Amino acid sequence: MSVRSFFRLFTQITLLPVMESGEETLVGGQAVMEGVMMRAPHSYCVAVRKPGGEIVTEQMPLARMSEMHKIFKLPLFRGVGTLFQAMKLGMKALRFSTNAALEDIAKKSADAPAKPVPDWVIAGPLLFSLAAFIIMYKVVPVYLANKLHAVHPLLAGHFMSTVVEGIIRIAILVGFVYAASLMKDMRRMFEYHGAEHKVVFNFESHQPLTVENAQRFTTYHPRCGTSFLIVMMILTIPVYALIPFTAMLPMILTRIALIPVVVGLSYEIIRFAAKHPGSLLSVITAPGLWLQRITTKPPADDQAAVAIHALQGAMALEESQGGELVIA
Repeated sequence: MSVRSFFRLFTQITLLPVMESGEETLVGGQAVMEGVMMRAPHSYCVAVRKPGGEIVTEQMPLARMSEMHKIFKLPLFRGVGTLFQAMKLGMKALRFSTNAALEDIAKKSADAPAKPVPDWVIAGPLLFSLAAFIIMYKVVPVYLANKLHAVHPLLAGHFMSTVVEGIIRIAILVGFVYAASLMKDMRRMFEYHGAEHKVVFNFESHQPLTVENAQRFTTYHPRCGTSFLIVMMILTIPVYALIPFTAMLPMILTRIALIPVVVGLSYEIIRFAAKHPGSLLSVITAPGLWLQRITTKPPADDQAAVAIHALQGAMALEESQGGELVIA
């Protein structure tokens, strides 16, 4: 694997939470390389457009985590289970889209048929992404916040230090997302991300699923994983402020250990805010909509068509299993 391909996979894996809806919903989805994955309650479909224009799909039944394990029906735990399944499914969808791209390249070059991407090829960028996540969002913010203690006595206080750490963490996220948006491949993925949001809005509006109808809607959706991540970053400030440690190593270790707690709390806030749009907690989700100005881009009609194809595939599989998608 070339350095460019490795970095591209690393960037896509790192941004998986941004592309995900982050909640068990009626329908939701995720952008992948030149395509979209759409989920229904018990099925999913990935649709990818090859350079020649052909759309290839993969669809499979999908049980919710809360149905497989009762513990994930409980508050806090359900957020962890949902995010875990979303990331696992996102990896499968990303792998399918990568295989589709390799098959097309192999046909054009008249080489031997392309082999499916082996596990180790995905595992490398995945492990690198996990390490980068810990360094970028746990180690670096704590280190810089501690260094800023010497700048002004006010910054040396425990609470203010935690606030500064949180601001640094959010700045790193925004900076990374913006830098990724400058890459041609990632901009294309952000366009497919916008297509996914438009098609979900189209479905929720009860209007027929068409490219024309989908394009009328905005690309900013409140259930986007971008909002989920921003809520997580904001929530770390009060949560970490409760931890009394001041030495760097204990601070970093506790922040890693508290990831499931922050994920669970963030999920509950997003869930509550979605059901109570005018509540105070809904204000916390607003920065996620602002950040979607970077993570979603207006899609072309052919990209919206791929998202519709994916949703129709998921819906067809859902109906074949006896399910029915109805919006109250």
